[in-house]
Amino acid sequence: MDKIIIENQTDQPMIRMFAYVSAVIRQGRISNDGKQYCYATRFKGNIMVFTDLNKKSDRFVVYQEK
Repeated sequence: MDKIIIENQTDQPMIRMFAYVSAVIRQGRISNDGKQYCYATRFKGNIMVFTDLNKKSDRFVVYQEK
């Protein structure tokens, strides 16, 4: 992939998003027959990271459940 896109849908600072996304990336491409990072990963504090696979990028959406 050429790019990583991170969409922060929380009220937390962007620097924290890098930690969540890094944790998902360290797991490797385990979804979509090994082509995509985990579809959804839950972290402490009701933080969810969802992934999308685009043509030339991986997109990570970080969301905090209320």
